[in-house]
Amino acid sequence: MFGLADGVWLARLPAVKEHLDLSDARLGVALLAAPVGLVVVAAFADRLIERFGSARPTAAGAVAISLLPIGFGLANGMAALMAVLLVYGMSGGLTDVAINSQAVRVERGYRRPIINSFHACFSFGGLLGALLGGLFAWAGIGPAPTFAAAGVPMAVVAVLARRRLLHGSEASDSAAVPATDRDPAGEGAGRGAAGPGQAARPALGATRGAAGRTGRAGRAGRVRAAASRHAVALRIAALGLLALCSLLGEGAAGSWSAVYLRDNLGTSAAFAALGYAAFSVTMAVGRLTGDRLAARFGPGRLVSGCGVVAGLGLAAALISRSPALGLVGFALFGAGLSSTFPQLLSTAGNIQTSRSGTGIARVAGAGYLGLLVGPVLIGSFAGLLGLRLALGIPVILMGFMAVGGWLVVGPRRAGGG
Repeated sequence: MFGLADGVWLARLPAVKEHLDLSDARLGVALLAAPVGLVVVAAFADRLIERFGSARPTAAGAVAISLLPIGFGLANGMAALMAVLLVYGMSGGLTDVAINSQAVRVERGYRRPIINSFHACFSFGGLLGALLGGLFAWAGIGPAPTFAAAGVPMAVVAVLARRRLLHGSEASDSAAVPATDRDPAGEGAGRGAAGPGQAARPALGATRGAAGRTGRAGRAGRVRAAASRHAVALRIAALGLLALCSLLGEGAAGSWSAVYLRDNLGTSAAFAALGYAAFSVTMAVGRLTGDRLAARFGPGRLVSGCGVVAGLGLAAALISRSPALGLVGFALFGAGLSSTFPQLLSTAGNIQTSRSGTGIARVAGAGYLGLLVGPVLIGSFAGLLGLRLALGIPVILMGFMAVGGWLVVGPRRAGGG
Protein backbone atom coordinates (compact mmCIF):
# COMPACT_ATOMS: atom_id res chain seq x y z
CA MET A 1 0.00 0.00 0.00
CA PHE A 2 2.87 2.37 0.85
CA GLY A 3 4.49 1.56 -2.49
CA LEU A 4 1.20 2.04 -4.34
CA ALA A 5 0.65 5.48 -2.77
CA ASP A 6 4.23 6.49 -3.57
CA GLY A 7 3.92 5.32 -7.15
CA VAL A 8 0.73 7.30 -7.77
CA TRP A 9 2.28 10.40 -6.19
CA LEU A 10 5.47 10.24 -8.24
CA ALA A 11 3.52 9.62 -11.45
CA ARG A 12 1.46 12.78 -10.89
CA LEU A 13 4.40 14.87 -9.61
CA PRO A 14 4.80 16.68 -12.96
CA ALA A 15 1.14 17.73 -12.83
CA VAL A 16 1.55 19.08 -9.28
CA LYS A 17 4.70 20.92 -10.36
CA GLU A 18 2.86 22.51 -13.27
CA HIS A 19 -0.17 23.39 -11.12
CA LEU A 20 2.02 25.23 -8.61
CA ASP A 21 4.29 26.70 -11.31
CA LEU A 22 7.44 25.49 -9.55
CA SER A 23 10.89 25.58 -11.11
CA ASP A 24 13.10 22.48 -10.96
CA ALA A 25 15.16 24.04 -8.17
CA ARG A 26 12.15 25.00 -6.04
CA LEU A 27 10.59 21.58 -6.55
CA GLY A 28 13.84 19.95 -5.43
CA VAL A 29 13.78 21.99 -2.23
CA ALA A 30 10.11 21.15 -1.62
CA LEU A 31 10.71 17.43 -2.07
CA LEU A 32 13.30 17.45 0.72
CA ALA A 33 10.46 17.85 3.23
CA ALA A 34 9.41 14.19 2.93
CA PRO A 35 12.79 12.60 3.78
CA VAL A 36 13.21 15.15 6.58
CA GLY A 37 9.94 13.83 8.02
CA LEU A 38 11.26 10.27 7.70
CA VAL A 39 14.39 11.10 9.66
CA VAL A 40 12.53 13.04 12.35
CA VAL A 41 9.97 10.35 13.09
CA ALA A 42 12.62 7.64 13.32
CA ALA A 43 13.90 9.34 16.49
CA PHE A 44 10.78 8.48 18.48
CA ALA A 45 9.05 5.71 16.51
CA ASP A 46 10.30 3.06 18.93
CA ARG A 47 8.64 4.92 21.84
CA LEU A 48 5.30 4.85 20.03
CA ILE A 49 5.69 1.15 19.24
CA GLU A 50 6.66 0.44 22.84
CA ARG A 51 3.51 2.18 24.08
CA PHE A 52 0.95 1.16 21.47
CA GLY A 53 2.48 -1.92 19.83
CA SER A 54 3.16 -2.06 16.11
CA ALA A 55 -0.37 -2.90 14.89
CA ARG A 56 -2.03 0.43 15.63
CA PRO A 57 0.79 2.62 14.20
CA THR A 58 0.83 0.39 11.11
CA ALA A 59 -2.90 0.83 10.50
CA ALA A 60 -2.95 4.54 11.37
CA GLY A 61 0.10 5.26 9.24
CA ALA A 62 -1.35 3.33 6.30
CA VAL A 63 -4.55 5.39 6.45
CA ALA A 64 -2.49 8.60 6.59
CA ILE A 65 -0.25 7.80 3.63
CA SER A 66 -3.35 6.80 1.65
CA LEU A 67 -5.20 10.08 2.21
CA LEU A 68 -2.46 12.68 2.63
CA PRO A 69 -1.58 12.80 -1.10
CA ILE A 70 -4.97 14.43 -1.67
CA GLY A 71 -3.35 17.43 0.01
CA PHE A 72 -0.65 17.46 -2.68
CA GLY A 73 -3.32 18.06 -5.28
CA LEU A 74 -5.08 20.71 -3.19
CA ALA A 75 -1.95 22.64 -2.15
CA ASN A 76 -2.03 26.25 -3.31
CA GLY A 77 1.65 27.02 -2.93
CA MET A 78 5.10 25.68 -2.21
CA ALA A 79 4.78 26.16 1.56
CA ALA A 80 1.54 24.17 1.70
CA LEU A 81 3.05 21.42 -0.43
CA MET A 82 6.08 21.19 1.87
CA ALA A 83 3.86 21.03 4.95
CA VAL A 84 1.87 18.12 3.55
CA LEU A 85 5.08 16.43 2.37
CA LEU A 86 6.58 16.73 5.85
CA VAL A 87 3.56 15.05 7.45
CA TYR A 88 3.53 12.48 4.65
CA GLY A 89 7.18 11.68 5.33
CA MET A 90 6.56 11.37 9.07
CA SER A 91 3.58 9.09 8.47
CA GLY A 92 5.61 7.03 6.04
CA GLY A 93 8.50 6.74 8.49
CA LEU A 94 6.24 5.59 11.31
CA THR A 95 4.49 3.12 9.02
CA ASP A 96 7.81 1.79 7.75
CA VAL A 97 9.19 1.14 11.24
CA ALA A 98 5.92 -0.34 12.53
CA ILE A 99 5.25 -2.54 9.53
CA ASN A 100 8.82 -3.85 9.55
CA SER A 101 8.34 -4.68 13.24
CA GLN A 102 5.28 -6.67 12.19
CA ALA A 103 7.29 -8.32 9.41
CA VAL A 104 10.05 -9.36 11.80
CA ARG A 105 7.48 -10.92 14.15
CA VAL A 106 5.88 -12.84 11.27
CA GLU A 107 9.30 -13.93 10.04
CA ARG A 108 10.23 -15.09 13.53
CA GLY A 109 7.02 -17.14 13.67
CA TYR A 110 7.70 -18.75 10.29
CA ARG A 111 11.30 -19.47 11.38
CA ARG A 112 12.59 -18.77 7.88
CA PRO A 113 13.49 -15.60 5.94
CA ILE A 114 10.47 -13.90 4.39
CA ILE A 115 11.11 -10.18 4.92
CA ASN A 116 12.45 -9.64 1.40
CA SER A 117 9.08 -10.72 0.00
CA PHE A 118 7.36 -7.94 1.96
CA HIS A 119 9.77 -5.39 0.51
CA ALA A 120 9.18 -6.85 -2.95
CA CYS A 121 5.49 -6.05 -2.48
CA PHE A 122 6.49 -2.43 -1.86
CA SER A 123 8.50 -2.36 -5.08
CA PHE A 124 5.74 -3.90 -7.18
CA GLY A 125 3.22 -1.61 -5.49
CA GLY A 126 5.30 1.33 -6.67
CA LEU A 127 5.26 0.05 -10.23
CA LEU A 128 1.49 -0.51 -10.07
CA GLY A 129 0.96 2.95 -8.60
CA ALA A 130 3.02 4.54 -11.36
CA LEU A 131 0.93 2.76 -13.99
CA LEU A 132 -2.29 3.79 -12.25
CA GLY A 133 -1.17 7.41 -12.00
CA GLY A 134 -0.16 7.36 -15.63
CA LEU A 135 -3.59 6.03 -16.58
CA PHE A 136 -5.31 8.89 -14.75
CA ALA A 137 -2.95 11.38 -16.40
CA TRP A 138 -3.71 9.90 -19.83
CA ALA A 139 -7.44 10.31 -19.08
CA GLY A 140 -6.88 13.98 -18.29
CA ILE A 141 -7.94 13.68 -14.62
CA GLY A 142 -6.39 16.22 -12.25
CA PRO A 143 -4.00 15.32 -9.41
CA ALA A 144 -6.44 15.81 -6.52
CA PRO A 145 -9.16 13.54 -7.98
CA THR A 146 -6.45 11.00 -8.85
CA PHE A 147 -5.15 10.90 -5.29
CA ALA A 148 -8.68 10.69 -3.90
CA ALA A 149 -9.69 7.88 -6.25
CA ALA A 150 -6.60 5.87 -5.32
CA GLY A 151 -6.36 6.86 -1.66
CA VAL A 152 -9.87 6.33 -0.33
CA PRO A 153 -10.05 2.63 -1.27
CA MET A 154 -6.54 2.11 0.15
CA ALA A 155 -7.59 3.73 3.44
CA VAL A 156 -10.61 1.42 3.66
CA VAL A 157 -8.36 -1.60 3.06
CA ALA A 158 -5.97 -0.36 5.77
CA VAL A 159 -8.80 -0.14 8.31
CA LEU A 160 -10.06 -3.61 7.42
CA ALA A 161 -6.56 -5.12 7.46
CA ARG A 162 -5.97 -3.92 11.02
CA ARG A 163 -7.81 -6.96 12.35
CA ARG A 164 -5.32 -9.28 10.66
CA LEU A 165 -2.24 -7.65 12.17
CA LEU A 166 -0.33 -9.09 15.13
CA HIS A 167 -1.46 -7.36 18.30
CA GLY A 168 -0.05 -7.50 21.81
CA SER A 169 3.51 -6.96 22.98
CA GLU A 170 6.37 -7.09 20.52
CA ALA A 171 8.54 -10.18 20.48
CA SER A 172 11.61 -8.01 21.07
CA ASP A 173 10.30 -6.53 24.32
CA SER A 174 12.68 -8.53 26.48
CA ALA A 175 15.58 -6.41 27.59
CA ALA A 176 19.11 -7.08 26.48
CA VAL A 177 20.25 -7.17 30.11
CA PRO A 178 21.59 -10.64 30.94
CA ALA A 179 20.31 -12.68 33.84
CA THR A 180 23.57 -12.15 35.71
CA ASP A 181 22.53 -8.54 36.30
CA ARG A 182 19.81 -9.62 38.67
CA ASP A 183 20.52 -8.87 42.30
CA PRO A 184 21.41 -12.19 43.98
CA ALA A 185 21.33 -10.69 47.45
CA GLY A 186 18.39 -12.77 48.53
CA GLU A 187 20.18 -16.03 47.80
CA GLY A 188 23.38 -14.94 49.46
CA ALA A 189 21.60 -13.67 52.54
CA GLY A 190 19.72 -16.92 52.87
CA ARG A 191 22.92 -18.93 52.81
CA GLY A 192 24.71 -16.63 55.20
CA ALA A 193 22.01 -16.29 57.85
CA ALA A 194 22.81 -17.65 61.28
CA GLY A 195 20.81 -20.62 62.46
CA PRO A 196 19.43 -20.95 65.98
CA GLY A 197 22.27 -23.18 67.12
CA GLN A 198 25.15 -21.20 65.66
CA ALA A 199 27.52 -19.03 67.69
CA ALA A 200 27.19 -15.33 67.15
CA ARG A 201 30.70 -14.66 65.85
CA PRO A 202 30.85 -17.41 63.17
CA ALA A 203 27.37 -16.46 62.00
CA LEU A 204 28.42 -12.84 61.68
CA GLY A 205 31.55 -13.83 59.75
CA ALA A 206 29.58 -16.06 57.45
CA THR A 207 27.08 -13.30 56.87
CA ARG A 208 29.83 -10.83 56.06
CA GLY A 209 31.46 -13.32 53.73
CA ALA A 210 28.19 -13.94 51.94
CA ALA A 211 27.55 -10.23 51.71
CA GLY A 212 30.99 -9.71 50.21
CA ARG A 213 30.44 -12.42 47.65
CA THR A 214 27.01 -10.99 46.89
CA GLY A 215 28.46 -7.52 46.39
CA ARG A 216 31.20 -8.80 44.08
CA ALA A 217 28.71 -10.88 42.11
CA GLY A 218 26.40 -7.87 41.81
CA ARG A 219 29.21 -5.63 40.59
CA ALA A 220 30.36 -8.26 38.08
CA GLY A 221 26.78 -8.66 36.86
CA ARG A 222 26.38 -4.93 36.39
CA VAL A 223 29.67 -4.75 34.48
CA ARG A 224 28.58 -7.60 32.21
CA ALA A 225 25.19 -5.96 31.69
CA ALA A 226 26.79 -2.62 30.80
CA ALA A 227 29.17 -4.37 28.38
CA SER A 228 26.19 -6.17 26.80
CA ARG A 229 24.29 -2.92 26.37
CA HIS A 230 27.33 -1.25 24.78
CA ALA A 231 27.81 -4.21 22.43
CA VAL A 232 24.15 -4.01 21.37
CA ALA A 233 24.40 -0.25 20.81
CA LEU A 234 27.57 -0.64 18.73
CA ARG A 235 26.05 -3.38 16.60
CA ILE A 236 22.92 -1.33 15.94
CA ALA A 237 25.12 1.65 15.03
CA ALA A 238 27.10 -0.50 12.60
CA LEU A 239 23.89 -1.80 11.03
CA GLY A 240 22.75 1.82 10.74
CA LEU A 241 25.91 2.76 8.85
CA LEU A 242 25.32 -0.08 6.41
CA ALA A 243 21.70 1.03 6.00
CA LEU A 244 22.92 4.56 5.27
CA CYS A 245 25.21 3.15 2.56
CA SER A 246 22.34 1.12 1.09
CA LEU A 247 19.75 3.88 0.87
CA LEU A 248 22.31 6.48 -0.19
CA GLY A 249 22.97 4.25 -3.18
CA GLU A 250 19.24 3.87 -3.80
CA GLY A 251 18.73 7.63 -3.65
CA ALA A 252 21.67 8.15 -6.00
CA ALA A 253 20.15 5.82 -8.58
CA GLY A 254 16.76 7.50 -8.30
CA SER A 255 18.09 11.02 -8.68
CA TRP A 256 21.08 10.64 -11.00
CA SER A 257 20.79 7.53 -13.19
CA ALA A 258 18.76 9.27 -15.90
CA VAL A 259 20.96 12.38 -15.74
CA TYR A 260 24.10 10.28 -16.12
CA LEU A 261 22.77 8.33 -19.10
CA ARG A 262 21.52 11.49 -20.77
CA ASP A 263 24.42 13.89 -20.14
CA ASN A 264 27.45 11.64 -19.76
CA LEU A 265 26.60 8.89 -22.24
CA GLY A 266 24.62 11.08 -24.66
CA THR A 267 21.41 9.05 -24.80
CA SER A 268 17.93 10.31 -25.60
CA ALA A 269 15.62 11.37 -22.78
CA ALA A 270 13.45 8.28 -23.36
CA PHE A 271 16.43 5.92 -23.11
CA ALA A 272 17.75 7.75 -20.05
CA ALA A 273 14.46 7.14 -18.23
CA LEU A 274 15.08 3.40 -18.64
CA GLY A 275 18.02 3.62 -16.23
CA TYR A 276 15.87 3.97 -13.12
CA ALA A 277 13.25 1.64 -14.58
CA ALA A 278 15.86 -1.10 -14.97
CA PHE A 279 17.14 -0.39 -11.46
CA SER A 280 13.60 -0.64 -10.02
CA VAL A 281 12.64 -3.84 -11.84
CA THR A 282 15.78 -5.73 -10.85
CA MET A 283 15.40 -4.51 -7.27
CA ALA A 284 11.83 -5.86 -7.14
CA VAL A 285 12.80 -9.19 -8.72
CA GLY A 286 15.87 -9.45 -6.49
CA ARG A 287 13.70 -9.08 -3.41
CA LEU A 288 11.55 -11.99 -4.57
CA THR A 289 14.62 -14.25 -4.57
CA GLY A 290 16.31 -12.73 -1.52
CA ASP A 291 14.52 -14.88 1.04
CA ARG A 292 15.68 -18.11 -0.57
CA LEU A 293 19.23 -16.79 -0.80
CA ALA A 294 19.17 -15.72 2.86
CA ALA A 295 17.92 -19.18 3.90
CA ARG A 296 20.63 -20.89 1.89
CA PHE A 297 23.66 -18.71 2.56
CA GLY A 298 22.69 -16.74 5.67
CA PRO A 299 21.92 -13.00 5.81
CA GLY A 300 25.55 -12.00 6.41
CA ARG A 301 26.84 -13.62 3.23
CA LEU A 302 23.81 -12.32 1.33
CA VAL A 303 24.44 -8.69 2.35
CA SER A 304 28.14 -9.01 1.52
CA GLY A 305 27.43 -10.63 -1.84
CA CYS A 306 24.84 -7.97 -2.64
CA GLY A 307 27.41 -5.29 -1.87
CA VAL A 308 29.83 -6.89 -4.35
CA VAL A 309 27.18 -7.16 -7.10
CA ALA A 310 25.96 -3.60 -6.55
CA GLY A 311 29.47 -2.14 -6.51
CA LEU A 312 30.59 -3.99 -9.64
CA GLY A 313 27.36 -3.10 -11.45
CA LEU A 314 27.61 0.63 -10.79
CA ALA A 315 31.35 0.62 -11.50
CA ALA A 316 30.67 -1.02 -14.86
CA ALA A 317 28.08 1.64 -15.68
CA LEU A 318 30.59 4.38 -14.87
CA ILE A 319 33.54 2.84 -16.71
CA SER A 320 31.62 1.92 -19.85
CA ARG A 321 31.02 4.40 -22.64
CA SER A 322 28.18 2.31 -24.04
CA PRO A 323 24.60 3.31 -23.12
CA ALA A 324 23.51 -0.34 -23.28
CA LEU A 325 26.21 -1.44 -20.84
CA GLY A 326 25.39 1.55 -18.67
CA LEU A 327 21.78 0.36 -18.52
CA VAL A 328 22.95 -3.15 -17.58
CA GLY A 329 25.17 -1.64 -14.90
CA PHE A 330 22.27 0.19 -13.25
CA ALA A 331 20.19 -3.00 -13.47
CA LEU A 332 22.93 -4.90 -11.60
CA PHE A 333 23.13 -2.06 -9.11
CA GLY A 334 19.42 -2.52 -8.35
CA ALA A 335 19.75 -6.29 -8.08
CA GLY A 336 22.62 -5.88 -5.64
CA LEU A 337 20.84 -3.38 -3.43
CA SER A 338 17.58 -5.34 -3.44
CA SER A 339 18.14 -7.46 -0.34
CA THR A 340 20.48 -5.28 1.71
CA PHE A 341 18.05 -2.96 3.52
CA PRO A 342 15.47 -5.70 4.31
CA GLN A 343 18.14 -7.96 5.79
CA LEU A 344 19.58 -5.13 7.87
CA LEU A 345 16.12 -4.38 9.28
CA SER A 346 15.49 -8.07 9.98
CA THR A 347 18.79 -8.34 11.85
CA ALA A 348 18.08 -5.17 13.83
CA GLY A 349 14.59 -6.40 14.72
CA ASN A 350 16.01 -9.60 16.18
CA ILE A 351 18.48 -7.82 18.48
CA GLN A 352 17.10 -7.74 22.01
CA THR A 353 16.79 -4.19 23.29
CA SER A 354 15.13 -2.57 26.29
CA ARG A 355 12.44 -1.02 24.09
CA SER A 356 10.68 -2.89 21.28
CA GLY A 357 11.32 -1.45 17.84
CA THR A 358 14.49 0.40 18.87
CA GLY A 359 16.78 -1.55 16.54
CA ILE A 360 14.51 -1.15 13.53
CA ALA A 361 13.87 2.53 14.25
CA ARG A 362 17.58 3.37 14.61
CA VAL A 363 18.66 1.42 11.52
CA ALA A 364 15.76 2.73 9.42
CA GLY A 365 16.49 6.29 10.59
CA ALA A 366 20.12 6.00 9.48
CA GLY A 367 18.93 4.68 6.13
CA TYR A 368 16.52 7.58 5.72
CA LEU A 369 19.40 9.95 6.42
CA GLY A 370 21.29 8.38 3.53
CA LEU A 371 18.24 8.77 1.33
CA LEU A 372 18.08 12.43 2.33
CA VAL A 373 21.71 13.47 1.95
CA GLY A 374 22.75 11.11 -0.86
CA PRO A 375 21.39 13.01 -3.86
CA VAL A 376 22.57 16.33 -2.42
CA LEU A 377 26.03 14.95 -1.63
CA ILE A 378 26.49 13.51 -5.10
CA GLY A 379 25.18 16.69 -6.68
CA SER A 380 27.72 18.75 -4.72
CA PHE A 381 30.62 16.51 -5.72
CA ALA A 382 29.37 16.44 -9.31
CA GLY A 383 29.73 20.21 -9.42
CA LEU A 384 33.37 19.87 -8.35
CA LEU A 385 34.54 16.64 -9.98
CA GLY A 386 31.91 15.73 -12.55
CA LEU A 387 29.02 13.30 -12.21
CA ARG A 388 31.02 10.23 -13.25
CA LEU A 389 33.48 10.61 -10.37
CA ALA A 390 30.76 11.70 -7.95
CA LEU A 391 28.86 8.47 -8.57
CA GLY A 392 32.00 6.66 -7.47
CA ILE A 393 30.95 7.47 -3.89
CA PRO A 394 28.25 4.75 -3.86
CA VAL A 395 30.76 2.33 -5.41
CA ILE A 396 33.07 2.89 -2.44
CA LEU A 397 30.17 2.50 -0.02
CA MET A 398 29.25 -0.82 -1.63
CA GLY A 399 32.78 -1.94 -0.77
CA PHE A 400 32.02 -1.16 2.88
CA MET A 401 28.79 -3.13 2.49
CA ALA A 402 30.67 -6.13 1.13
CA VAL A 403 33.10 -6.13 4.04
CA GLY A 404 30.66 -5.14 6.76
CA GLY A 405 27.84 -7.48 5.79
CA TRP A 406 29.45 -10.62 7.15
CA LEU A 407 31.11 -8.88 10.09
CA VAL A 408 28.02 -7.03 11.33
CA VAL A 409 25.03 -9.08 10.18
CA GLY A 410 26.73 -12.41 10.87
CA PRO A 411 25.74 -15.96 9.98
CA ARG A 412 22.43 -16.02 11.92
CA ARG A 413 19.60 -17.17 9.71
CA ALA A 414 16.70 -14.73 9.85
CA GLY A 415 13.64 -16.05 11.55
CA GLY A 416 15.63 -18.69 13.37
CA GLY A 417 15.02 -17.09 16.77
